[in-house]
Amino acid sequence: MLQRKFDKVVKEFFPNAKDAKDTSIHYLGKMQIEHKLDISKVLMATSVCSDDINVPSTTFFNVLFGPFIMGGLGGLPFAGQTGMTAFAHHIPDEGSAFIFYGPHIGITLDGDLGKMYRPRQEHTGNSCGALMLALDRLKDSSYAPILSDDDYQQMKLEESLISYREQILESENPEKAITEATYEVIHQKIHNHLKSCRNEFHVDKVALLGGIIINTDYGLDDYFDARNFEVVEVKNL
Repeated sequence: MLQRKFDKVVKEFFPNAKDAKDTSIHYLGKMQIEHKLDISKVLMATSVCSDDINVPSTTFFNVLFGPFIMGGLGGLPFAGQTGMTAFAHHIPDEGSAFIFYGPHIGITLDGDLGKMYRPRQEHTGNSCGALMLALDRLKDSSYAPILSDDDYQQMKLEESLISYREQILESENPEKAITEATYEVIHQKIHNHLKSCRNEFHVDKVALLGGIIINTDYGLDDYFDARNFEVVEVKNL
């Protein structure tokens, strides 16, 4: 009953979102049946936020090798070209690669975006915490992130979003807008790293699935709003 209620709330904001487990089954099937990938030889990489709440979000983790973790705060692929190269070198012989990427956002049963009830906590907390912090800071028109070793990932995340500041703040739902903007940043960076490291891949195909993870209450299934699925020929990158 509660899951059905969440389904209605989630789809008010993300009408194309699907249950995360169903998402996994759907795209694993597409990789295996439509694209003839041997699932037993697929290594998975992720570029999702390091937030612990994302670990059980999909069953990809239970089926594929890995994950090789590229993402840091907000889901940006902080592992960079070196990480993409290492991932390429770890793929099973005669296997394939799969990259799952995107930011996440919490939602409550009352429809509050950017919030969720975490395990064993009485009150709601931010999700994604890094993005909600960035949103608060971007509301100050004089604010500009300063890169430092002490908080490098957060500052780099905010720097990546500065060009979207006006678009985010003028949106009817800034929490959703900053998540959407972060997806665009991650999507572009993943493709740039993949292209620049294409000669490191000794496989024919790489599958990619990008979108937004939507966190619900603890113990209930999360959702995933897929934005991009493709199986690319490495030689054509």
